[in-house]
Formats: sequence, C-alpha cells, structure tokens
Amino acid sequence: RVIVFWSKNPKPMLKHLDYLKEQNLNYYFQYTLNDYDKTIEKNVPPLQSRIETFIELSEKIGKEKVVWRFDPLLLTKEIGTEELLRKIENIGNQLKNHTQKFVFSFADISAYRKVQTNMDKAQIPYIEFDTPSMETLAAGIQQLNKAWNFDVGTCSEKIDLEKFGITHNKCVDDDLMIKLFAKDKILMDFLGYKPPTLQTSLFSQNIDNEPDKPNLKDKGQRELCGCIMSKDIGQYNTCPHLCEYCYANTSKETAMQNFKLHSQNMVSETILIE
Repeated sequence: RVIVFWSKNPKPMLKHLDYLKEQNLNYYFQYTLNDYDKTIEKNVPPLQSRIETFIELSEKIGKEKVVWRFDPLLLTKEIGTEELLRKIENIGNQLKNHTQKFVFSFADISAYRKVQTNMDKAQIPYIEFDTPSMETLAAGIQQLNKAWNFDVGTCSEKIDLEKFGITHNKCVDDDLMIKLFAKDKILMDFLGYKPPTLQTSLFSQNIDNEPDKPNLKDKGQRELCGCIMSKDIGQYNTCPHLCEYCYANTSKETAMQNFKLHSQNMVSETILIE
C-alpha cells in the first residue's frame, strides 16, 4: 500500500512524519506550489512560507518523495506566458535541490461550468490556452530546466510535448513507487515488477520487465489520466483555500462550514456536515 498526499499546505503534516515512519508506511507528497495573488488563491499561506515548508518537508523525507506541482497554469489578461515563466523560475530556483520532479497542467476553465461561473463571478479575466501558448510555455520550461534537471511532466494533458523533454505524468505512479519502495515485496508483486537478475542485467536491455507489468490504469479517472488504480479518501466541499479555479468546492460557504465544524471535532471520521 502507498499513500499519496496531495496538498497546497502540508505544514500541519510535518509533526506527524515520525508516526508515518514508525508505522513503516510507504508514501510520497504531491505538493501544489503555485504563485497567484489572493484574488485567485484566497486562503493559501504566503508564497515564501509555502516554499520554506516544501524545503523542510524535502529535507525530512527526501527530495525524491516530494513532487512539485504548478497546477494549474493559468493565463489572464494580467498573467501572460512570460509572467508565468517568471513565476515558475522563481519557485524552481529555490526548489532545485529539494525535488526531482516538476508537474504542471494547463487550466481548462470552460470544461467545468462551475469553475467558469466562479471565475466570472470573481471577475478574473482568464484566457483559455491554445497550442501556441502551451508550446511557448513548454519551450520556456525546457530552457529553465537546464539549470534544474528535473523530470518534467504534464497532468492529464492531450498535447504531446515530448520534443520539449516533457512527458505525460502519472500522479499515482507505479514507476515512482518501484523507485522508492522496491524493498516492499507485496507492493512489487502487485505492481508486477520483478527485479532484474544478474543474467538479464548483463544480456537484456529490458531490465525493467515492462511487458510483464499488468495494466493497472485507474478506469474511474479521465481518459488522459495516467494514474494507476487507487482509492481517493478526499471529500468535496471541504477545502478552505477557496481557490477560484477549484472544481472540488461547489459551494464556498458549505466548504467553510464543513471546515469549521471539523475543527470543533478533529477526531470525526468525516469532514462533511451531517
């Protein structure tokens, strides 16, 4: 079993890392670290505080277990491709020794009616991405990555950016699990991974035994999602960050009420209003 933590602010988790270690649990973090102002990401901590948390988390558990996400990339009349690249560069320069992977996605506002309504209501002048703007950003990221040497991938994107050294990412990632937790035999058996023998290492280029790995793609996810099967224990209408592009909160008021009630009963098995 592997736990994948998604968070914009994992600072409250830092005090529980010793417990995770004592329980010998396999886990890694998907850390979404964007740089937008309060009109877009209302309640996230200040950027520099989040960068410091990222570095602290990386130093405690290892940089290979903390994935940096700038998710989503968002164009507006005030934030063009050059400004987005400047924001990415600023964060990337500070994280270059504290992660091995960078993942991003392009905001697709019109695909989510509720998100589009929220953005319009907040009077955020968003601009939908097209192929040229996506490729401009990809080329810029490729150039920036010469100083970082991150593995770079997109999340659930159709566009092929391989020519920019950018792959299609898997967030619940069996390849990363094999890299991090190869000593967990039960997990490796489930993933269909067989460590190479000396003979295959010497005489075969297929040391990862890729053809023998089962197809574990999660059928409940979007077609372009590369994640393997998993159980999501998150709940809608519970996040107090109140980002305007969020599709997980259908009601900000309900989300804040849920969060307030949960803070009054932290041992409750659910965050939702009963």
